[in-house]
Amino acid sequence: DNWAFLYAQRLALKQELPLHVCFCVVPKFLEATIRHYRFMLRGLQEVAEECAELNISFHLLLGYAKDVLPTFVVEHGVGGLVTDFSPLRLPRQWVEDVRERLPEDVPFAQVDAHNIVPCWVASPKQEYSARTIRGKIHAQLPEFLTEFPPVVRHPHSPSCPAEPIAWEACYSSLQVDHTVKEVEWATPGTAAGLAVLKSFIAERLKSFSTHRNDPNKAALSNLSPWLHFGQVSTQRAILEVQKHRRTYKDSVDAFVEEAVVRRELAENFCYYNENYDSVQGAYDWAQTTLKLHAKDKRPYLYSLQELEQGTTHDPLWNAAQLQMVREGKMHGFLRMYWAKKILEWTRSPEEALQFAIYLNDRYELDGRDPNGYV
Repeated sequence: DNWAFLYAQRLALKQELPLHVCFCVVPKFLEATIRHYRFMLRGLQEVAEECAELNISFHLLLGYAKDVLPTFVVEHGVGGLVTDFSPLRLPRQWVEDVRERLPEDVPFAQVDAHNIVPCWVASPKQEYSARTIRGKIHAQLPEFLTEFPPVVRHPHSPSCPAEPIAWEACYSSLQVDHTVKEVEWATPGTAAGLAVLKSFIAERLKSFSTHRNDPNKAALSNLSPWLHFGQVSTQRAILEVQKHRRTYKDSVDAFVEEAVVRRELAENFCYYNENYDSVQGAYDWAQTTLKLHAKDKRPYLYSLQELEQGTTHDPLWNAAQLQMVREGKMHGFLRMYWAKKILEWTRSPEEALQFAIYLNDRYELDGRDPNGYV
């Protein structure tokens, strides 16, 4: 379920060439820990096995794309390169770095397989709110929200087989924190993610519209870890959920609003606003009120360590924080409360944002994501 992959295979079939898939494992990425890397890499093991069945070579390259990919392209006589899309600063820089180092005669295409309506098609500018992007997204959904054609068994074999993947060497190449442990409730990989989607539709979708903001009720999809790592496509989730519109119209509409409109609004913000992760990225009115209240007396001030350990005076906040630390996922409605309280309990808006991003990116399985920054 990946439009970049499908486009690459279509190019390869047209030219009667073999198809290679490369994943460049960077030694560190923002605040990601072994919790995130293991989730990602265990999902990639499933991808590698599926590629082998489809006669597609899967390569795990250790290092930054700019250092390993152009060499790979030259050594394998690659005729064209297709990459996915992320609106975030670092992945965009990786794409730019590769573009500069590729041989001039190798075409390089980018496909937004991340969004249903591609980010740059949905809107040419930063949107003000969900209200201003909603109509634009819905107007284009019929064109883009279509069933995926399958990736087929590839008829053209590479001249030399892909090297066996040294998964263990890959783990030892990582320069990340190993103290944040993996979580037990979420099994990485597409098969597990699709099982979560199936259970959501069968058990929780019916109460999504009425109970999604109640942390005591099981009404959420819980799909964000698999969506974040690209192990389940948002488009697949929407296609499956929409089949139940006649039975659960309100819930299906609410899910589309959150998983499509709000999610693509976050992508739009990060793509068009270079300050998406700093206070400078906020609207002028927001910056003004933050400045106005920066000197307000704060009844409680907490250090990063106190917040991290969930030792504030507020049991609800501590519970949300500790759920995130232990399970890698906090209830979506509590995330709002969690973030607002950090603003109230720190020395400045800048410090509050810095702490919130650090904690979110370090513990949430779906951290380091446009939704988080927004």
